[in-house]
Amino acid sequence: MKMKERMILPLLLIALCFSCKKNGPITISPEDYHASVDKVTEVMIHDIFSPPVASRIYAYPNVAAFEILALNNPNYVSLSGQLSELSPIPKPEGEINYELAALIAHMDVSKRLIFSEDKIISFRDSLYNEWGSANADLLESSKAYGLLVADHIGNWMDKDNYKQTRTMPKFTVDSDQPSRWQPTPPAYMNGIEPHWNKIRPFVIDSAGQFKPTPPPPFSMEEGSAFFKEVKEVYDISNEITAKGDASEEVAIAKFWDCNPYVSVTRGHLMFATKKITPGAHWIGITKIASRKTNSNFIETVHAYTKTSLAIADAFISCWDEKYRSNLIRPETLINQHIDDSWEPVLQTPPFPEYTSGHSVVSGAAAIALTSVFGDGFSFDDDTEVAYGLPVRSFNSFNEAADEAAISRMYGGIHYRAAVEIGVKQGRELGKFVVSNLKMKTDKVAQSN
Repeated sequence: MKMKERMILPLLLIALCFSCKKNGPITISPEDYHASVDKVTEVMIHDIFSPPVASRIYAYPNVAAFEILALNNPNYVSLSGQLSELSPIPKPEGEINYELAALIAHMDVSKRLIFSEDKIISFRDSLYNEWGSANADLLESSKAYGLLVADHIGNWMDKDNYKQTRTMPKFTVDSDQPSRWQPTPPAYMNGIEPHWNKIRPFVIDSAGQFKPTPPPPFSMEEGSAFFKEVKEVYDISNEITAKGDASEEVAIAKFWDCNPYVSVTRGHLMFATKKITPGAHWIGITKIASRKTNSNFIETVHAYTKTSLAIADAFISCWDEKYRSNLIRPETLINQHIDDSWEPVLQTPPFPEYTSGHSVVSGAAAIALTSVFGDGFSFDDDTEVAYGLPVRSFNSFNEAADEAAISRMYGGIHYRAAVEIGVKQGRELGKFVVSNLKMKTDKVAQSN
């Protein structure tokens, strides 16, 4: 072999190897999607989004990802025409990696919904660098399509009345009416999201579709149904706190606290501790269930999407009732009429009492998750470990929802009616979402 030929051959081999690496497959795993959802949760905690707003932030990116995957999988059904005002996404031109495009769309829609965009961008760019070394051409085509779908979902999202509610008047406190909600210590914040019932629902027909029965008539006369509920909160609180660290009820209350508005006072300073929202807790449970079942990529996205849609509509339904009944919190009444030094186990969140948001959301999420993973699905909930709380184990999603609901009474922030009627409200809404969303073909749906 001539010298020139011996020199050319290694160069050709190097070029061939580089080409193989550049044009090789890009593998996207369910863990990549979990990481993207976790990043959104991390940013929402940092930015301190309210529970209703957080539910909106979860829903839209999941819909974007699901729509891309459903386009390429005959076992799944597009949500266009099923979700309010959602039209079909554009179809891709040329070769793309659908899972990659779905993940890119998830990240881009998420970025549009939060404040700290740099955190999402940094996470996204680290993945771009990793993927680009495998196949730059496929990355670019998939990226372009993912961003195209993100624009489509973004245009749909921008018409849900959220922006209009940002300029609507603040909630007015009617202190002359003894039954009406009043700001609670220590921060005495204004009532959050009084216009959330004006947000366009995803699946339910309207914010008032699952209007619950009213709370017991307000009366602080001893012997009245309402006074008994107030006294029950006070008595339970005293009973469980007397047990000290051995109180299972206090542990339950703290596990399901999920209040991003907790304020801490240090001298003349007041600052907020950062926690996940109720919806974020159930999104965490979705991850746990998906991992336990070794769900593949589209199965994982399907679970997140159905659950986040149920949660989002549950907040719209619950907040519609909160500012209709506008009921005063236990802390205010107990301090006024029973014990002026009493404090609840949990800090009272800044909005009216009825119905319990965590109860409604938990009821809806449990129904959605049961429809995906089945009844009697046991799991170990480690969602709160990052916040210094131990793992709690459950035999089903509905069992977890019941515990989340009663935790609000143990925490001293809700009356019994709000939690019992609230979880019922959530379950009824969840059943409607599950029965009205066709996300899988009949054959696949029956096998699951």
